[in-house]
Amino acid sequence: MPLTTRVMFERYALPELEAAEREFLPANAWWKFELKFNVGGDQYVPAIRVHDTRSEAVMMRWGLIPAWAEGKPVPGQTLWLKSNDIKRSIIYEAPWLAGQRCILPAAGYYVWKLTDDKYRQPYFVEVAGRSVFGIAALWDRSVTEEDEVVESCSVVCVPANELMREVVPTHKRMPAILRRKDYATWLHGTADEAQAALEPYKAHWMHAYPVSPRVNSINEDDAGLLAPIT
Repeated sequence: MPLTTRVMFERYALPELEAAEREFLPANAWWKFELKFNVGGDQYVPAIRVHDTRSEAVMMRWGLIPAWAEGKPVPGQTLWLKSNDIKRSIIYEAPWLAGQRCILPAAGYYVWKLTDDKYRQPYFVEVAGRSVFGIAALWDRSVTEEDEVVESCSVVCVPANELMREVVPTHKRMPAILRRKDYATWLHGTADEAQAALEPYKAHWMHAYPVSPRVNSINEDDAGLLAPIT
């Protein structure tokens, strides 16, 4: 994606599978994934959701396709949604009312800061002392004309905390990082309880640092992308 069309949340890093399972303890684990350092839209990503009251770990397409779209991506941005748009969106209202909430395991994510020289410097953002954390998301299931089932998801974004406003002043939102005590609430709680869990993560629990512009290319995917630069 060209730098001129940067969106609020478009790239993140996956943790190790074993670390994700220790963090979320799914009752059933159907997912299979490896460490990735530069995940982008339309890729399949790990997610935790509820099926028959039990948590399960599955793979979903990142970029929600509504049930009514017959498996075809819809125009517009579907990698993320604003938390206050959930109830008035033709894309997200139905999965929200159906309780189709999920959690995406992440090791960190990227943002881009416009410097005084008009250069977009990428930063890696992580939760201090954590190799994996959970981001709130919504999911939906769509069936193509060939009866292929496509399950997909979008990240929920909330108002930016102090750290994110400092790093990228133009970004008013950040992904909804869930506190561990809110995992069960997001997955099993009522709509009102889940909505209450959508709060900006504490800035002093996070940190961000500049990284190589190699992350600008989705074809780059190695641990070196997380190395801090001066």
